[in-house]
Amino acid sequence: MKLYIDSAVIEQVREIASWGILSGVTTNPSLIAKAGGDFRDTIVQICDLVQGPVSAEVTTETAEEMFRDGMEFSSWDPAVVVKLPTTIEGLKACSSLAGKGIAVNMTLCFSPNQALLCARAGAAYVSPFIGRLEDINQDGMGIIADIDEIFSKHKIKTEIIAASIRTAYHVTQAALAGADIATIPHSLFSKLIAHPLTDSGLVQFMADWRASQQG
Repeated sequence: MKLYIDSAVIEQVREIASWGILSGVTTNPSLIAKAGGDFRDTIVQICDLVQGPVSAEVTTETAEEMFRDGMEFSSWDPAVVVKLPTTIEGLKACSSLAGKGIAVNMTLCFSPNQALLCARAGAAYVSPFIGRLEDINQDGMGIIADIDEIFSKHKIKTEIIAASIRTAYHVTQAALAGADIATIPHSLFSKLIAHPLTDSGLVQFMADWRASQQG
């Protein structure tokens, strides 16, 4: 399973990219607004930092507007993936953009049926929202597993991005459920690497090494 960062903060993307484990980035209008940067400049800077897909989300509502914006976004950098909502208008725009060879990430997906429609519209990626499903007492990881089974059974190449990841355990669950990608908030990356036994073991190793050098 590949790991993306879900962020529009340039320094956060730069930091995680320096670890050598980052395969892509997802953004959304809320993240861009909170970061306070210019939308186009932010996306272009992120593309310069990451050797992988960078999702840029439209803020328009009709298929025609989404298609227009998607064409504009895709002209900024070859790595840009156009992010569209899982709606009828989004499906129309997805089909049109995919027909132009532009990669699309269908976001705000909450069911296997929605995911199947997105795939058939030509989406390169579909993003089920795990945390938001769990907020309403639905099995988010079960949805991931169902989508993976459908895509595998019918040889659908659309990649599954586990989104709305809230905990480190969500990352493990997403990998086990068959997600191709997990897009993760910056704050969770340090929790993925941290383990008390690693810390205590390193302290002991270094203490033993220093003691051996004193003789």
